[in-house]
Amino acid sequence: MLLKNYGKIAGITIIISLFLLIFGVKYVIGQDLVIRNFIAFAVISVLVGTLTGALLFYKLKIAYYIFTTGLLIGFIELFRSFISGKEEWGDLVGILSLFIFTSFGLVIGLIIEGILFLVKKNK
Repeated sequence: MLLKNYGKIAGITIIISLFLLIFGVKYVIGQDLVIRNFIAFAVISVLVGTLTGALLFYKLKIAYYIFTTGLLIGFIELFRSFISGKEEWGDLVGILSLFIFTSFGLVIGLIIEGILFLVKKNK
């Protein structure tokens, strides 16, 4: 069922990540948002949603779960950094941690899928 609804899951991921980014910057940090912020957040959200949909489209369930876990950890770290780091570097550290955990989850998931593919191919 999860693999058949890759478009819906990608759309939901886009909406949720866009909401969390806007909520974090606007209400947790308290910064005013300009149009460039909305464009950047939309691009990031569409990229994350597209990656999610592509992983499910190509039936890479393990990579999807690891990527989604990395994304979740990234958002948790983003909010933790926003809340605890109210000084000048807290917002930058939060955004960077989101990128790092998300990309780390994607790379690790793809490596594991590649290893499983090679193991199945050699059997």
